[in-house]
Amino acid sequence: MRSDKKIARDLLKSAGITINGSKAYDIQVYNDDFYGRVLAKGALGLGESYMDGWWDAKKLDQFFEKILKANLEKTVKGDFGIILKSFLSIIINAGREARAFNIGKKHYDIGNDIFQAMLDKRMVYTCGYWKNAKNLDQAQVDKLDLVCRKIGLKMNQTILDIGSGWGSFIKYAAEVYGAKCVGLTVSQEQKLLADKLNQGVLAETRLEDYRKIKQKFDHVVSLGMFEHVGYKNYRTYMQTVHKSLKDKGLFLLHTIGGNVSTTHTDAWMNRYIFPDGMIPSIQQIGKSIEGLFVMEDWHNFGPDYDKTLMAWHNNFEKNWHKLKANYDERFHRMWRYYLLSCAAGFRTRKMQLWQIVMSKSGDTSSYQSVR
Repeated sequence: MRSDKKIARDLLKSAGITINGSKAYDIQVYNDDFYGRVLAKGALGLGESYMDGWWDAKKLDQFFEKILKANLEKTVKGDFGIILKSFLSIIINAGREARAFNIGKKHYDIGNDIFQAMLDKRMVYTCGYWKNAKNLDQAQVDKLDLVCRKIGLKMNQTILDIGSGWGSFIKYAAEVYGAKCVGLTVSQEQKLLADKLNQGVLAETRLEDYRKIKQKFDHVVSLGMFEHVGYKNYRTYMQTVHKSLKDKGLFLLHTIGGNVSTTHTDAWMNRYIFPDGMIPSIQQIGKSIEGLFVMEDWHNFGPDYDKTLMAWHNNFEKNWHKLKANYDERFHRMWRYYLLSCAAGFRTRKMQLWQIVMSKSGDTSSYQSVR
């Protein structure tokens, strides 16, 4: 039987990666137990062994880029834990209302200082729009304005932002377009900071699950929240938006998207970064809106997320000296792994970024796409 190290060496070689090689994307292995751990636990073992300092790569994003292009994530299987987790995701409703605040506690409440150090000036934690932007701050302003233009936002109109984070969009829509805005978050830390940042503007942040909304709004947007809904709740989510939207209003969904339908997520990402997260496919979104919405526009700018994540990573590393008093080196490596592995996912087009504009039964006058 071949040794774990030889199996790993052959797999990595097929991706153009050399163990302890000289290229920036080559893996440097510091603990020989790494090979068995990864072959036994797959994605979870790879991420955890990196966090533990068992291996490294000078350019971690390029390492993942090589792996993803070679489809090694489909080759390294054989872990009954991953198979069981995939099975459980089918029978357990990860995004059910009882677990709605789980993502807030596990991810967004870890500390506003991390996000303030990493994000742009407005604290926008979604993909920027880099068509004409030269830096992260401009890319995020351009994205916020793009959303407003796509829904035709006008003075004094009401708008609901499902998953409003630190209130960056609702503040922009209120200040620049004169809208009356309500944002929803499931993170106490986000709400506290949003309330502080948005004083004096018509932008209210509520600590509330989306299923509790009873009002109707001229428009509804959701920027980077649909990934936390879970496939069992896609239809409920769309029904809730439909009930919350006035008849002639528009709904803009900004979400990461996958090329294939799935009912589970990466094991490492689920445990350490986004518990209960799930990336929807075109088919799953299409099924969820059937009979509720007319799709007016579908815009894919997935490669812009690679640029956004690399900018976040640069900010995070540049400001790590301010953060390390509160977070240990294992967290540092975990967060770096998260940002750079995701950047590679968008770079290799394994993941997309979609902005989808929808109307209720096409009850709008000749919608014109905005780019």
